[in-house]
Amino acid sequence: MGVTTQDIFGASPLAERATPGSYGEAPKGYRLPATTRLGPVHLAVADLERSLAFYGQVLGMRTLRRDTASATLGPHGADDPLVVLREEPGLRPVPRGRLGLFHFAILLPDRASLGRFVRHLADIGAQAGAGDHLVSEALYLHDPDDLGIEVYADRPRDTWMRLGRQLMMATDPVDVAALMAAAGDTRWTGMPAGTVMGHVHLHVGALDAASAFYSEAVGFDRIVWQYPGALFFSAGGYHHHLGANTWAGSGAIPAAKDEARLLAWTIRLPGADDVTAAARSLANAGFAAERDGNAVVTRDPWGTRIHIETP
Repeated sequence: MGVTTQDIFGASPLAERATPGSYGEAPKGYRLPATTRLGPVHLAVADLERSLAFYGQVLGMRTLRRDTASATLGPHGADDPLVVLREEPGLRPVPRGRLGLFHFAILLPDRASLGRFVRHLADIGAQAGAGDHLVSEALYLHDPDDLGIEVYADRPRDTWMRLGRQLMMATDPVDVAALMAAAGDTRWTGMPAGTVMGHVHLHVGALDAASAFYSEAVGFDRIVWQYPGALFFSAGGYHHHLGANTWAGSGAIPAAKDEARLLAWTIRLPGADDVTAAARSLANAGFAAERDGNAVVTRDPWGTRIHIETP
């Protein structure tokens, strides 16, 4: 969605620095800890070898573990998983008009790394979209099963702006030349240590229901609510750990069993007591929260599975 700063905010004469605590709307009850982070996404793909080639050669991920039908991928120089692939032969590429994954977003540690990634994509002839979101700069790709991927770098928090309690985000053009200049002469050698899962963005059926589930039940703050057709949620003042949009259309349905899809995404909380508190909040709001070892598993109103766990 190419919605620029001007489209959303006009001239924005009242914009102010987004200092800690000056933006966002907290849920009325349980609130996720400020140190909440995301863990890996789990994806169903048609051909594991094909996907491994893409995630390794194009994205620069490293295979951490593998068996016959699945693989766990992460950055170079670290063992934290980013993506878990599960092969289901015969899956169709994900069609348009499906609820669930819009994209998952890999956060690089700095702008120079993103510039190296831009140069790498140019070198191998890979096509990507791009967006300057004011709080971050991002590139957009699709994997061989047409699952959406964002690779991005954050701008420093002391440059973020707000209007009232809302953080300012948009989709402006990216200064690609400046990004590549930031890379210097260093070449891309794969996703570096410090790369993490930054956020997940989902197609949902209704924004009010998404707010009720992800803010009031799960415990995220609402951060941006003026972006057309979308809401953005986070913990700890981040710009967003989760995006939710209705861009798939009013007739959108969940992905079928014979389609590539997001199987689950992961919220990581600092301790076991936090996981228990999140489970209690979900149950109090009327949502199932099942124990799976030390983790809690729940589903949003459209069937997207979420793992809530400790690191």
